[in-house]
Amino acid sequence: MLIQEIGNSIKLRRKALKITQPNLAQLAKVATNTLYKIERGQANPTIDILEKITDVLGLEVKLEVKKVLTKTVS
Repeated sequence: MLIQEIGNSIKLRRKALKITQPNLAQLAKVATNTLYKIERGQANPTIDILEKITDVLGLEVKLEVKKVLTKTVS
C-alpha cells in the first residue's frame, strides 16, 4: 500500500467520523503537521505513529510480507 493510499484512508475515515485534523492529532498524540503530511501523502510515518492514528479511528494496521519466489539454476 502506498503512502498516498494510507493517507487517503486516514482522511476518509477521519471525515466519516467528523473529526478535525487538529482534534485527531491531539487524540493520537502526534503533531498536527505530521498528520497533515500523512493525509497528503507527503510523509513516511513510522508504524508507531500509524498505530496511534488508526487506534483513534478504529482502523487496523496490517503488515504483510510478500514471499519472493526464486528460480534454481540446474
